[in-house]
Amino acid sequence: MAANIVPVIEAINVKKTYLLGRVPVEALRGVNFRVEPGDFVSILGPSGSGKSTLLNLIGALDKPTAGTLLIDGVDISRLNDNQLADLRRRIGFVFQFFNLIPRLTARDNVELSMAIADMGKSERRKRAIELLETVGLKERINHKPAELSGGQQQRVAIARALANNPKFLLLDEPTGNVDSKTAREVLTLIENLNQINHVSIIMVTHDERLARQAKRTVQIVDGEINSDKVNQP
Repeated sequence: MAANIVPVIEAINVKKTYLLGRVPVEALRGVNFRVEPGDFVSILGPSGSGKSTLLNLIGALDKPTAGTLLIDGVDISRLNDNQLADLRRRIGFVFQFFNLIPRLTARDNVELSMAIADMGKSERRKRAIELLETVGLKERINHKPAELSGGQQQRVAIARALANNPKFLLLDEPTGNVDSKTAREVLTLIENLNQINHVSIIMVTHDERLARQAKRTVQIVDGEINSDKVNQP
């Protein structure tokens, strides 16, 4: 790896402690790992392992208690609220429960994030249509969420996450709310985005089979990295 290529994410001895009343709870206990541009990494762990805490940090929704977390080379602990908000706009979030606005069409849901980023109307409409075509929804751009299947709603959520050319996609249990056939279709879409479009992807899951579909699996147990291995094709 060339020295001038900045990792998408670099965690250096990252710790996170919460107060439960007056009792400190160590959610992360010195996490170290890197995600390079174009990588596809799954973060695997059971409930209570620190997986959700790590997701919140990677998504710039929270700051470490100690250690250094660099996102695109920027130490998030040094950012103020406005800078964090700006950084979050450059991260594509895809949540388990889609979070689409029911009264808006697929195209309008995708356009909304670009409108917040002050993109011009004609430009955002064109890009929304292109993204929905990319995720296989060319014939569904004017359908509202209630008129779409769970898998189609997830595809809209992925298109929306890509709208502002994010540095990476952060997927939270991306197949946890769809059936097994749809899950395979969503996973194929994610793999194509990574392999064909070279989108960097971090996928958080508790499903070992799903985690193995990534290029690497980082396993977290009791707030610590238990293993970081390349998956066999």
